[in-house]
Amino acid sequence: MLNNLKIMYHQGKQFIPNVTTVEVPGIFRGRPIISNVKINEDELVNICPLHAITKNPVSIDLGKCTFCGECAFAFPDKIKFTKDYKLATNERNGLIVVEGQDKPIDLNPKLIRKEIHKLFGGSLKLRQVSAAGDNSCEWELNAAGNVQFDMGRFGVEFVASPRHADGIVITGPISENMAEPLQICYDATPDPKIIILAGTDAISGGIFNGSSALNRSFLDNYKIDLFIAGNPVHPLSFINGILHLIKMRK
Repeated sequence: MLNNLKIMYHQGKQFIPNVTTVEVPGIFRGRPIISNVKINEDELVNICPLHAITKNPVSIDLGKCTFCGECAFAFPDKIKFTKDYKLATNERNGLIVVEGQDKPIDLNPKLIRKEIHKLFGGSLKLRQVSAAGDNSCEWELNAAGNVQFDMGRFGVEFVASPRHADGIVITGPISENMAEPLQICYDATPDPKIIILAGTDAISGGIFNGSSALNRSFLDNYKIDLFIAGNPVHPLSFINGILHLIKMRK
């Protein structure tokens, strides 16, 4: 007991007391801000191989963006990546950042199904499906449950079986080989259930978008309840997005 108390005294708390206000250390790139500075927009657009940047007006689609930062390196007066990790929304167009608009990414309360807050507001069990992911988002989602971020204190946990889940979290671009297993997992999850897309690959296909090796037809058949941007998704982005979804009232 004394040794445990000594460790607590020297190391302090191992978890983040408030995941909604903490600042991410290091070189984390979050929500970008696009100024009204005039530049060569064609040159800016051509920097991004994923076509996440469009012009007139300049905008960045965070559902396609890999957060590499090359656009900000080339045009530092035009684009700046902040440390705002709240990158979740429940409408796809909500991930598009437009020049001259410095506003946070948020959820539209009108699009949240009534049963989500009623049934999942106090507890949410999720089955994570890696649909041909590269393990980066998968690692970060695992970290969301560790002692530092500890999303379990909010009643949010990953479970081993879809039959024990309230919804599924999809990572990866959804390959042809994973399309059927994803559908099986979804069908095995009891109703009502939610669908969350975590990361650039899941939201848009990422660098694999347009590949014949993908089969993203699953996404055309169901309503997506939450889009969480990131490449990979930061644990704080995931936790805040989930909490906002299940706690928000209409």
